[in-house]
Amino acid sequence: MNDGKRRAQALSNHPYYESELLTVPDGWKEPAFSKEDNPRGLLEESSFATLFPKYREAYLKECWPLVQKALNEHHVNATLDLIEGSMTVCTTKKTFDPYIIIRARDLIKLLARSVSFEQAVRILQDDVACDIIKIGSLVRNKERFVKRRQRLIGPKGSTLKALELLTNCYIMVQGNTVSAIGPFSGLKEVRKVVLDTMKNIHPIYNIKTLMIKRELAKDSELRSQSWERFLPQFKHKNVNKRKEPKKKTVKKEYTPFPPPQPESQTDKELASGEYFLKASQKKRQKMEAIKAKQAEVLSKRQEERKKAFIPPKEKPVVKPREASTETKVDVAAIKEKIKKAKNKKLGALTAEEVKLKMEVDEKKKKKKK
Repeated sequence: MNDGKRRAQALSNHPYYESELLTVPDGWKEPAFSKEDNPRGLLEESSFATLFPKYREAYLKECWPLVQKALNEHHVNATLDLIEGSMTVCTTKKTFDPYIIIRARDLIKLLARSVSFEQAVRILQDDVACDIIKIGSLVRNKERFVKRRQRLIGPKGSTLKALELLTNCYIMVQGNTVSAIGPFSGLKEVRKVVLDTMKNIHPIYNIKTLMIKRELAKDSELRSQSWERFLPQFKHKNVNKRKEPKKKTVKKEYTPFPPPQPESQTDKELASGEYFLKASQKKRQKMEAIKAKQAEVLSKRQEERKKAFIPPKEKPVVKPREASTETKVDVAAIKEKIKKAKNKKLGALTAEEVKLKMEVDEKKKKKKK
């Protein structure tokens, strides 16, 4: 036992074991299963059947020859029963691949879940698998379920398209199921995103994580390392939105003694003396109490009516400021200017200017002589 442990430890510490044996070479594919691997065929006949909804009948009837042709290549028979609404696949004597019947079963299941034939037929390939996720029972409230399913699809199918690009899978959301076709690694991520969305975790968080993983996978050095330090850590806030009641009941302190017995109406009347009054006196008291209440209500009503006639408070009148002595207008000076303007014709010269002009003209005449 100890020798086996030592050998395992020595192998794990060997550099060749770490670098070569733990990694799959890029571009490596498993060889296809041929008739030479199983020349004698299968001993027993296997068959699977599945029901389909009424609205898929027209499409299945149209594409059924193509389904039969694709399955006949792998020596599998397919029958469509429109009366019962079922599809059946079964092996034949020529069938050599034991797993092809499982792939044929998945093919008819996908066709029943509104997946197109072009996408569903890919399941017959060796490197393609499918996953049908049931989401109908994950959320009890119907309205909440529809909202979360729509959140998975996104506006105009953008969230679903982003998920398809990151996982290399074809995803179809139909009714209470989500059908996915693609590689095994992608199907694992699709299932996680779908279940988280139904648990009220927005798909954008998982899409962001997938984008970071895609970039890290390109680096050959980081393939063998842990990616925890690169991935974002989102905190889940569980906010309780329950409304608090208006009337909160406060528990009283526990006392071993029972509470005192409440007074009856007779005891109250005896204490106040009403018990010994006559019927007419009791009636008069009741009437007086009613009249007092009526008078109180009437006075309140009158006060409210009077409020409409109370004038509002007016703002204080602001007196105009007296003009300062500096800015006072000289009225006498303005009057003199107006008189001069009236005496003076528009465009005409003053008397002094005329005399000067006459003198200048006389001097010019004398010089010419």
